[in-house]
Parts: sequence; C-alpha cells; structure tokens
Amino acid sequence: MYRRLLSLSLYILLCLAVFAPAPAAHAEELRIFSGAGLMKPMEELRHNFEKQHGVSINVHYGSSGEIFGMLGVGQTCDVFIPGAAKYTMDAVKNGWIEPSTIKDIVKHVPIIMVPGGNPAGIKSLDDLARPGVKVALCDPKAAAVGRVSKKMLEKAKLMDKVQPNVVVFAPTANQLLVYIALGQADAAINWLDVTTWAEGKGKIEVVRIDEKRNMIKTIPTAVHVSAKDKPMALKLNDYIASPEGLTIWEKWGFEPCGQ
Repeated sequence: MYRRLLSLSLYILLCLAVFAPAPAAHAEELRIFSGAGLMKPMEELRHNFEKQHGVSINVHYGSSGEIFGMLGVGQTCDVFIPGAAKYTMDAVKNGWIEPSTIKDIVKHVPIIMVPGGNPAGIKSLDDLARPGVKVALCDPKAAAVGRVSKKMLEKAKLMDKVQPNVVVFAPTANQLLVYIALGQADAAINWLDVTTWAEGKGKIEVVRIDEKRNMIKTIPTAVHVSAKDKPMALKLNDYIASPEGLTIWEKWGFEPCGQ
C-alpha cells in the first residue's frame, strides 16, 4: 500500500513538472556598455532596476572610444550609453544600434577643474596657455571629454599654445579628477558632473567656460540590435531615461536635456 501511494505521488509530481507553465524567458544577465564618467548614476540605476525586475545587470565602464571599439570588434551589449551622442550616431551608421530606441537623457557640460584654492589662478581657457601652467587633458582618441577639449581649444585657437603645457593625456574623466584632487596638475578640462563625486570633495574647484566657447554635449541611451533579451533591454532603456531615472542623474550633477 505504501509503495502504491509513493508511486502515485511521484506520478503526480512528474505530471505537474511536465504540464506546469514555462517561466518567462529572460537572458541570464543584461549587459550595459557605459562611459566611465557615468559610473555614479549608472550604479544607482543598475541597482534599482535589478531590485525592481529581479534581473542581473553587468556594466562595463570604459572611455567612450573603448566601448565603441568593443562594438566594432563584435562584442554586444543590451544597452549602450557613451559620454556623447556622436558615438551613438556612429554606432547607428554601422548598424549596431536600433535608431528608434535612442533617448536623450542629460547634458554633459565641460568645465575647467582646478585644485582647491586655484593656486595657478586659472580664470579661463586662455590661462591654460600661460607658460608654466600644468594642464591635464583626456586622450581625444579615447574619451568624449578629450575629444571635446581638443575641439574647444582648436576653435579658440589655443591648442598649439596649450599643447606644451599638457603633463598627461588621461584615458578617462575619472582619472582627470584624481590628477587635480592630488594637485598633480593646475587645471583640467572635465565634465561638470564629475565635480560632485566624493573623491574631489574639498579638493577641487570649478571654473566655468564662457558659453560662446563651450561645447555642451548630449548623453543618449539606446538598445543594441543584438540585445539578448530585447523586451527587458527596452524596459531598462526606458527606465534610464524615465522621470525616476532623471532624478538620479540630477542627484549626480547632470542637467536633463529638457531643461
């Protein structure tokens, strides 16, 4: 009798397993390629989305040139967020990004970052060309802020004069912050949002760039054409640009594109 009951129980369990509704199919892990300078808001956005949707998200942070290059050699992601729209539009031209998924999120505002107290007395772009001033810039071939810095200085006809003062071409905006916070350079052209980071608190100051000379950029988010879980990738993309998401971006010093 006991064996019959046991056999019946096993049969029922087997039937339940066979005929139970299949769980929703999701990729094991969503993957984001993000500009390194966006790390602070992106980590908060990632954590919130994981908690809300029960998914795992892996974020690769690198310079905009690096993450663009990763797409170029065939690596794929679900969501692509470089530090400037140019990289997204170039990715669209190459057939890597779904154009209809592009959403402009926030502005990237260049400023001059100086050590606390501004020991070199930097007041404008022109001061970066003064003899003896130590300047830190990002590599224009690697980071969005490096590309913008080069264009800005060239437009102001200052690049040839500033070039001899450059003590380092850093690969990311994050490393520029470190150079200035440690006093290893007198000035750096960096993003305004990076100045809100705890690593620079009390160690750096901001010198605004004249609006007529400045080149403010847009940060977009978009979905890769080969996203493994397209529905969830679209949800993540929407969340990053949502009102809730924008509150997080603003918390970290970014200005929404609609303002």
